[in-house]
Amino acid sequence: MDYRILGNTGIKVSRLCFGALTIGPLQAKLPLEQGAAVIDRALRQGVNFIDTAELYRTYPYIREAIKGRKEEIVICSKSYAYTRDGMKESLEAALRGIDRDYIDIFMLHEQESLLTIRGHWEAVEALLEAKARGIVRAVGISTHHVAAVLAAAEIPEIEVIHPILNMAGVGIADGSAEDMLSAIRKAHRAGKGIYGMKALGGGNLLATAEEALSFVLGVPELAAVAVGMQNFAEVDYNVRFFSQTYIPEELKEQVVRQPRRLHIEEWCQGCGACVEMCGAGALYLEEERARVKAGLCRLCGYCGAACPLFAIKVI
Repeated sequence: MDYRILGNTGIKVSRLCFGALTIGPLQAKLPLEQGAAVIDRALRQGVNFIDTAELYRTYPYIREAIKGRKEEIVICSKSYAYTRDGMKESLEAALRGIDRDYIDIFMLHEQESLLTIRGHWEAVEALLEAKARGIVRAVGISTHHVAAVLAAAEIPEIEVIHPILNMAGVGIADGSAEDMLSAIRKAHRAGKGIYGMKALGGGNLLATAEEALSFVLGVPELAAVAVGMQNFAEVDYNVRFFSQTYIPEELKEQVVRQPRRLHIEEWCQGCGACVEMCGAGALYLEEERARVKAGLCRLCGYCGAACPLFAIKVI
């Protein structure tokens, strides 16, 4: 496994980051022991970086997986809190949840621009206070917006940026993949630690997974890439891919044969763009929300690319 330092933080992370959203109640809904075992599988193979968030409700899985380990495991979490007290509560919930007295990185979740970052500045101040007490090692933001990456590049207090990036630009709210790459390069030159998300476009690029993963691995400014994994086969495949070691055909087939489904996020607004894009007639609108006829869905990912809110995932 390759390891990099996150910008100027001094934090050493594996190039493959375990994205914990997928195993939890918002997506795969794995039982606690099963989800923790998937994380453990990754940690045993050299992954030392876990990405989560208050929203994901995956702290119990992480606590179980890291319990009793002597090696350093880097954990990043995020919160939508915008007040000082709200962020303190989020931070305390994270520490209780993972059963630690510190957390490596804590972020403002889903920032959009300089205005939203400034609007959350009380929360940033709370994190900086926690950092001064040794409770947080680095402060950052996660984002789907080019504008937020460009803004964070200019803010000394923001040390780590977690932007969306994939070869098709799926899910980037205000530009193309090239626009995001340009912003990432600027932030990297400013000394920010950067690790990517949604390399597979929320599962919408699974049909071209090797090309999609190769794309993000070819971006030297990304110290790591968070990838959601929900079973041993996916962990083994991704560890081998990120380590650039041989992947047996049998393992490739296992990953391809994994049962998948289309997942519509709660924030779908029923605009109908996905329905128009779907050539299989698998999507329809009901109660101002997109719905899936699973028996007709080809899992092609075209609907995800059409969704302006990045509300459609293949899991």
